[in-house]
Amino acid sequence: MNLLNNELLDSFIQIQKALYSLMKEDADRAGLTVVQLKALYKIRLTPELGLRELAGGLKLTNSTMSGVVDRLVAHELLERHTSSADRRAITLKLTKKGEEKLQEATGNNSFFTKKIMELTDMPQEDKDHLLRIHHQVLDVLTTKEENQE
Repeated sequence: MNLLNNELLDSFIQIQKALYSLMKEDADRAGLTVVQLKALYKIRLTPELGLRELAGGLKLTNSTMSGVVDRLVAHELLERHTSSADRRAITLKLTKKGEEKLQEATGNNSFFTKKIMELTDMPQEDKDHLLRIHHQVLDVLTTKEENQE
């Protein structure tokens, strides 16, 4: 069996590509990149988020995230604030323009949102079954071998 031509692996890749394509359509329509869209969304969900936490949440390096944030600040979509808890720490907050841009990308015209809503309309039994299988797959993929060196 050719491991790189595996039907299961191919299925995961196709789903990942489809999700990315939907996000890209929304981001493009709003004049953003997918990473910028994800950053704005994450910051809206977690106000006062720091750069390091944002980078970790998006699985990016701090330096990559710093460049993304610099561009979002330059376009007046984000503001940097000094943390009230630690004056050395900088937190990020969406501006009014950033909120509007995020709404433009994720609002009623969002392809991604429409498709995710279709998935949430699946019968509960199907969703439970799918999630159970996903947990099994994640468990297999993330469990380290004991004898691995």
